[in-house]
Amino acid sequence: MSTPASTPDKCPVDHSSFSSPPSTSAPVSSQACPVDHTAQSTWSRFMSSGSSPTPSAALSREREISSIPKTGNEKWVYPSEEQFFAAMARKNHNPQAADMKTIVPIHNAVNERAWSEVLKWEEGRGGEACGGVKLVNFKGKPREMSPKARFNTLLGYAAPFDRHDWVIDRCGTKMRYIIDFYTGHSAGAPKENVSFYLDVRPALDNWEGVKMRIQNLWPWKN
Repeated sequence: MSTPASTPDKCPVDHSSFSSPPSTSAPVSSQACPVDHTAQSTWSRFMSSGSSPTPSAALSREREISSIPKTGNEKWVYPSEEQFFAAMARKNHNPQAADMKTIVPIHNAVNERAWSEVLKWEEGRGGEACGGVKLVNFKGKPREMSPKARFNTLLGYAAPFDRHDWVIDRCGTKMRYIIDFYTGHSAGAPKENVSFYLDVRPALDNWEGVKMRIQNLWPWKN
């Protein structure tokens, strides 16, 4: 489902932040991975070579409506190809119009996967009583490593290439989730041999977050 580019909604990725250990969450293939607009080493695999951005006149203005609910009985809306191109060009990443048909679906798919991981944590926590949990806000923190990621680097693992914090509303209770993005490799052609891993978990901001993390370690105590 799509909506015209004039729709004012944003998608749950902080485009201003557009730079591995085994994940505790599910792996995402190269067809569903996070877009990090500062990590040229990662995204060069999906982009054509070129010294300057190509015109965006031929890019689609259609925007896909996500499955991620927001307050007000609405859903978050992903950027169009034209908007995505413009965002990358503003950051001097020399995007090519032809690449948008690959990158935009990838961007959208990883957000859907991240939300599905949040819903796994939230299952049975009471959100169903008010129509389900909703994504309130989000923030990209590519230069702010989470404590867990920092600890993993001390053990010799690679650092995540991006981080997002998502705040959800569970019937009036706000919960912050941390999402670390890691890269890996799989068999296939150069543009298809990158896999991404999402480590999604509730932040330890309160007792609820601590309890959820403990129960995830010992599920029989749920």
